[in-house]
Amino acid sequence: MVASDIYSSACASLMAGSQHASGGGVNVDFDKSVILQFIAFIVLFIIIKPLLLDPFLKMIEEREKRTEGAKTDARTMDERAGEIFKRYESELDKVRKVAAEERETLRVDGQKLEARMLEETRLEAARIAAEGKAAIAKEADDIRIELGKSSGAIATEIVGRVLGRGVS
Repeated sequence: MVASDIYSSACASLMAGSQHASGGGVNVDFDKSVILQFIAFIVLFIIIKPLLLDPFLKMIEEREKRTEGAKTDARTMDERAGEIFKRYESELDKVRKVAAEERETLRVDGQKLEARMLEETRLEAARIAAEGKAAIAKEADDIRIELGKSSGAIATEIVGRVLGRGVS
């Protein structure tokens, strides 16, 4: 109840204040100039609309279409770039795997080749050493045989010199 009393008293004071301030209603003259102004406005609107307003609205609409088209194109390109990047990454992973496998294969082949070459080198060194030992043993035998043959003559000569006469 208190709120409705406050509202009604506020409305009454506003009405009373507006009547005292304006001194009454506003007088508006409605004559031929209003009709002439209205006709001039309509004619001007009819002339200006196709010359300025329609091209301006078309330009704004075209700009909106281009902007939306460019945004759509940008989104499409961004999605394609994402897909291309994903494919690139997957292909790069495949290439890395293949390269790692190839590298491992080459490493294993290199180790096998190294082992085979070391074995061949060992065998060659052993063969050369055996041939050297055989050659040395043959030469030693040849020297022994020759020493054996000449040892009797050398012994006779040494005895002859020691005794001072010839020994037979």
